[in-house]
Amino acid sequence: MCALVELIRVSPKIRLDIRYATARNFTGRPVYRSSRCFLLQKTAERLHRVQENLERMGFGLLVYDGYRPHSVQKIFWSLVPDSRFVGDPAIGSPHNRGAAVDLTLDGCQMPTDFDDFSERASHSYQGAPLEALKNRDLLKRAMEAEGFVSLETEWWHYEEPDAKSYPILDVDLPI
Repeated sequence: MCALVELIRVSPKIRLDIRYATARNFTGRPVYRSSRCFLLQKTAERLHRVQENLERMGFGLLVYDGYRPHSVQKIFWSLVPDSRFVGDPAIGSPHNRGAAVDLTLDGCQMPTDFDDFSERASHSYQGAPLEALKNRDLLKRAMEAEGFVSLETEWWHYEEPDAKSYPILDVDLPI
C-alpha cells in the first residue's frame, strides 16, 4: 500500500482551505471529518517545489483538496455523474490514490471559484478578467514545470503523470 503523508509536514508554508471539511462546497455539507491534507510522499514533495518556486515570485499555494476516500468519491458521483468534473468511482479518481491536488494561487483572482462545473473552469476559457487568466496560466506553468498534469476542464486540478498506477484507497482522514 502507498503511504500518505500530511502535506504541511512536507511543506508548512502551503496554506489549506479544505473545502470538503466545510459546507462551502458543491454538496452543501461537510463530507470530511478533518481539514488536513494528505498526499503521496512524492506528490507532496513535488508540490513543495512548486511552492518554493512561486515564493521566489511573491506567490504561494492554497490547497482545497488532496487525498479523497473512495467512499466520498461515490457521494460526489451520485450528485454529479459527469466524468468531465467528477471521477467515476468505478474507475477511481487520482484523488482516491493520493496523487492529485486541487489548489489555487493564494489570494489571487481566478476565472471561477473552486468546483465550478461549467466551461468557465476550463483552461481554454478566455472570458474571465485578464488578471484571472494570467493567474490561471501562472499556476499551470508552475505546476507543469514540476511534472504535474492538468485536467482541461478544471483549472484547479493537477495530478501525478502516473496517478492511475497507484491503488485506490478508502481510509478515513485522521482528525
